[in-house]
Amino acid sequence: MTVSEQGRLFVNFPRWTEDSPVSVAEVMKDGSLRPYPDEQWNAWRNVRRDELDPGRHWVCVQSVVADGRGSVWVVDPAAPAVDGLVPGGPKLVRIDLAADRVVQVIRFGPDVAIPGSFLNDVRFSHDGKHAFLTDAGQRGALVVVDLASGKARRVLDGHPATQPEKGVVVRTDGRPLRYPDGRPVLFAADSIALSSDGAWLYWKALTGTTLYRIQSAALTGKGLAGADLSSQVQSYGQEWDTETVDRHDGGMGWRTPAGGAISNEGWVRFLPAPAGRGTVVTLRFRFEPPDGAPGKWLLELLGTIPLRLVADGILRRFKNLVETGEIPTTARQPAARADTY
Repeated sequence: MTVSEQGRLFVNFPRWTEDSPVSVAEVMKDGSLRPYPDEQWNAWRNVRRDELDPGRHWVCVQSVVADGRGSVWVVDPAAPAVDGLVPGGPKLVRIDLAADRVVQVIRFGPDVAIPGSFLNDVRFSHDGKHAFLTDAGQRGALVVVDLASGKARRVLDGHPATQPEKGVVVRTDGRPLRYPDGRPVLFAADSIALSSDGAWLYWKALTGTTLYRIQSAALTGKGLAGADLSSQVQSYGQEWDTETVDRHDGGMGWRTPAGGAISNEGWVRFLPAPAGRGTVVTLRFRFEPPDGAPGKWLLELLGTIPLRLVADGILRRFKNLVETGEIPTTARQPAARADTY
């Protein structure tokens, strides 16, 4: 799902397990779905794969992202059911929101969308010149794209930072996610984000708990030129699994599932403020640091930042985001004080 700068809402429906009548759609004000940009691009059906041009149809769209510059971009790994690529299908597509039509198609050849790949998500450099994608397939990697020329290159291809981590189990509804034959489901580099100043790209494997980062300038410079960037990858922190817990007091809660790496639980509650003066947001959480590297990382972090300040910082940023639509930052302000939360 993505929202344009004009407030238009777009969604996509990947063909993970079955065919779908719509791949990319705009959600209209009445809640209906409008095939986007038109029905022709959404006409692909797996049973008709020999009749249709995969380069001009949505085969298995994984992500839609509005770039804030008047376009929506669509990532199509073209691998229905994650069961092999449809030749000629992997692509990154730009749709002009003013005209509601496709204006650019960047096709990925077998040097980028390698056998077993599954291009997952995309972010864009602040100058609008480059795109960064994750490949969550059989051999994880990042992909850097020069948007003007369409040149693309895999970087950190097969590097440990882009691969699934051993011993990590992906769960859904509290149960391990497995193939019908019992094999565990493994996803490589998946989640991706760009820092607010555009200087750093962050990512992690879905089957993994470690967050990594690298300077975006390294990707668009030496990385796009084909240099090895292994020495520039930084491990930036740990993530842990949680499951939601139903509450009946106007809030929602979470806790670590059984066997989780880091025991934690908490809740957030939203209640009307007195005299109709807004909403009171209350956050509580606790955790028990484990032994080993994750515990050491947490103790180092929270040994310098009191837990109360962590909670305060989260709430302040949430308040700013809800009230103003953005989070204040000192990025690009050399004379300003550093953020304190």
